[in-house]
Amino acid sequence: MTRSMTAFTRQETQSDWGSLVWEIRSVNHRYLEPHLRLPESLRELEGALREQLRKSLSRGKVECTLRFVPETQQQTLSVDRDFAAQLIAAAQDLRTLMTDSQPLNPLEVLRWPGVMRESELDMEAVKKASLALFSQALKDLAEGRSREGAELAQLIEMRLDGIEQVVAQVRKRLPEILQAQRDNLRSRLAELQEELDENRLEQEIALLAQKADVDEELDRLGTHVQEVRRVLKQKDPIGRRLDFLMQELNREANTLSSKSIVADTTQCAVELKVLIEQMREQIQNIE
Repeated sequence: MTRSMTAFTRQETQSDWGSLVWEIRSVNHRYLEPHLRLPESLRELEGALREQLRKSLSRGKVECTLRFVPETQQQTLSVDRDFAAQLIAAAQDLRTLMTDSQPLNPLEVLRWPGVMRESELDMEAVKKASLALFSQALKDLAEGRSREGAELAQLIEMRLDGIEQVVAQVRKRLPEILQAQRDNLRSRLAELQEELDENRLEQEIALLAQKADVDEELDRLGTHVQEVRRVLKQKDPIGRRLDFLMQELNREANTLSSKSIVADTTQCAVELKVLIEQMREQIQNIE
C-alpha cells in the first residue's frame, strides 16, 4: 500500500482532571525524524511516545505537540488539622510568656505554610490517557497518509500509462524512421550525381540502423514500468525503491535521446523525461 509522508491530525479528550490535545504534523524526510513538545509534568512519557512512533512510521519529519489543561474547578482546599493543632498549641504556650498578647486569629493560622493543602491531580490517569490518545492520533495520521498515498499512486499510474504510450509510439515509428533515413541518404548521393556503391551504401545504412537501434532501451523502459507498478502494490515502505527506479527510467530516456536521429524520437525522449520528473516529484512524498 502506498503511503504519503504528509498528513495532519488533531485529537482531543476531556475528563475530570482536565483536557488533553494531541496535534501531529508529518512531512517528507529521508529518515524518521520525530520532534516532541510535551508539558514538563508529562515529560517522562517521551521514551514511550518515541517507541510508538518508531513502530508506526518509518520515514518523515513528525512534529508532535501535547497540550494539557488541568481542571482547576476540581481542585479543593483542605486543612491539615494535625499540623494546625500543633501550631495552635505552640502559639498558646508562647502566650504564657507574653504579657500583652492578643487573641489568636484563625486566619493567621491558615496563612501559615503547610496548614492549607490543595488536592493533587491523579497524574497517573493523565499519563495513561495521554498515551491512549497518542495511539489514536497515530492511527488517524496513518489513515490520512494512506489516503493521500492512494491518490499519489493514481497520479503515478497515469504517468506510467503515458510512458507506455510513448514507448509504443517509438516502436511503431522505428521502421518508418529507418526507411526515411535510407531514402534520404540515397537522395543526397543522387543529388551529388555520384555513382552509388551499393556495398558502401549498405554499410552506411547498417551503421545508421545500429545507431538508431533503441529496442534494448525500449525493452528496459517497459520492464521498469512494470516494476514500478509491482512496487506500488507492496505493503512495506516503498519510497526509496521507487526513487531508484526513477533514476533507472531517466537513464534509459537519456540513452534514447542520445540515439535519436530524427526530431520525432527526440521529442518522445523529452516527453519521457517530463513524465519521469513528474513521478519523481510525487515519489518524494511517499514513505
